Amino acid sequence: MADQIKIGIHQPNYLPWLGYFYKIAQVDIFILLDNVQYEKNSYTNRCQIKTPQAPFWLTLPIKRKFPQMINKAEITNYKQEIQRHLKTISQNYQKAKYFNDLYPELEKIMKKDYSYLSDLNIALIKFLVNKLRIKTKIKTASDFQVSGASTERLINLCKNFKGSIYLSGKGGANYQDEEKFKKAGINLKYTNFQHPNYNQLWKEFVPGMSIIDLLFNCGPESLKILLKK
Repeated sequence: MADQIKIGIHQPNYLPWLGYFYKIAQVDIFILLDNVQYEKNSYTNRCQIKTPQAPFWLTLPIKRKFPQMINKAEITNYKQEIQRHLKTISQNYQKAKYFNDLYPELEKIMKKDYSYLSDLNIALIKFLVNKLRIKTKIKTASDFQVSGASTERLINLCKNFKGSIYLSGKGGANYQDEEKFKKAGINLKYTNFQHPNYNQLWKEFVPGMSIIDLLFNCGPESLKILLKK
């Protein structure tokens, strides 16, 4: 019997949280769904980092051209906004143990002149997957001729990559048609991610931060912490 291929699919988010990378680590192929509608103020253009006062939202402003696909969403005042984000990240993490192991490379990627949000996000996700030493193959949906809406698109993407298992986030149960997966012969499973505690700067532990919070604080131990049950 041939090995079963496990697929994960998600929009390319901006410096995503730990659960996003946990799902990537659990599959063989992770597809960045960049050719669906952009939703204003979703995690596609924002993330949270930790500061001495409280969690802080880093948000990239998007030019208003709704409705639009994620891969057509343009960042407003890119260089100015990225510089602001990098300054905020540096100010709040420069005392972290592994700051110098991550920040220079992160800065180099973010300072490239990206016009489109998805291009920046995809570059960052691939970089962070590599830093975490996750071996999952990363694909971009718009590189393939796959049609369909909602559940049908997910099923067609799985079929395109010969996937027999689809790993969904827990929230997917609210909108996915589980019967359609069954009829397509695809085994639908849900992630069992449990947020780990780890050593953070600034007092008590706060969950839900961007993956860079884990990497700045824990460096080479990050993947082990991420996958810990």
